Order: sequence, then structure tokens, then C-alpha cells
Amino acid sequence: MTQEHDREKEILDAKRVANTVEVASRVSNAARMCKNRHRGGVLWFTGLPGSGKSTLAVELERKLFDAGYTVFVLDGDNMRRGLNADLGFLPEERTENIRRVGEVAALMADAGLITIAAFISPYQKDRDRARKAAKDNFHEIAMKADLATCESRDPKGHYKRARTGEIQDFTGITAPYEEPVHPELSIDTANNSIDQCVAQLMNYVIRNFALNEN
Repeated sequence: MTQEHDREKEILDAKRVANTVEVASRVSNAARMCKNRHRGGVLWFTGLPGSGKSTLAVELERKLFDAGYTVFVLDGDNMRRGLNADLGFLPEERTENIRRVGEVAALMADAGLITIAAFISPYQKDRDRARKAAKDNFHEIAMKADLATCESRDPKGHYKRARTGEIQDFTGITAPYEEPVHPELSIDTANNSIDQCVAQLMNYVIRNFALNEN
């Protein structure tokens, strides 16, 4: 998309919003936190395909759930089977994919959940838009693994298919990935075990989401 096209879309979106009226909830954020015993928020996992996003997302979800947290995972493949089934992988479609997910994640955070969003989300501007939707509840988590490591894992066989040209616009091979500029947390998934990575994530959640009940 060109900048002019983006600006035209913003103007149209603003006009649509002007014709809506926000409905306020009768349940306050404080009440939700009191009931859940933790803050709501978005943990946005970003990284190359094969960097460990989905694996760590479901492992962290299980750990947090067992510890009493209200938590849910939004995964890229799952979202493309439903809400985003109409989208492909061209740059503008990737942008719309992340826009929709960012809005859903923000709503879930407002509802008091810890929402783990596991998405390649290759463009910084799209991740920034997701951050804007969730405001201070957004936490960008960078999954750090080099291309060679990710390609050696190739859990879904996508890298092999991308190398042969069977898959077009594949991130890291024929489509770009923009590294996070200032992530709240970086996890070295190339040199740490799954358990070590989950432990780092658990510590981060406890520091940033758990309420001090003393």
C-alpha cells in the first residue's frame, strides 16, 4: 500500500467511527483485576517461522492456567482458519490480518484476560498498530532465533516448500521480517530449552501482571 492509500483508508475509518456510539461496560477494570487477581494484557510473540512462538505460547498458557491465571492463546494458523480465512499473504493482507488480531487481543485484555498472541507479524508498523489498540496493556516479546536455526527445525515443512518455490511470499525467504525495535522482552529460543524459555516468560508475567496482595 502507498502512504496516500493508507491515509485515505484512515480517513474512511474515521468517518465510520464517527457514526458509532461507544457502549460503556458496567464492570470496571479494577473489578476484573480483583476477581482474576491479575491484570489483563497482551503478550505479543513475534519472530520468524520456526522461532518457537506457538510452542512457547501453548506451554506458557498451560503453566499460567495451572497457576490460576485467566489466559488464552491466539495463534496465527488458528485465526486464519476462521476470522481471517479470507486473507492471503500479500503485504496488505498481512497488515489486515494483524489489524484484526490486534483489535481482538485488545478486547480480550480489556476483559481481564492475559492474551498470548503468537504471530510472525513481520512488519513493525503492524505491531505498532496492535500496540496502539491495546495501549499500555501491550507487551512485545521477540523470539530470537536466526534463520538457519529456524530452517533446520522447519516443523511444518514450510521452509522446504518455500525454497522450491511452492510457497510464495514466505517470511525469511521471499518476504521480509523486520526485527522488533524496542521489545519489552527478548527470548533466545536458539540457545535455551523450552523449559528455560517458559521460565523466563513466567517470571515476566509475575512481575508485570500479578497483583501485590500484601
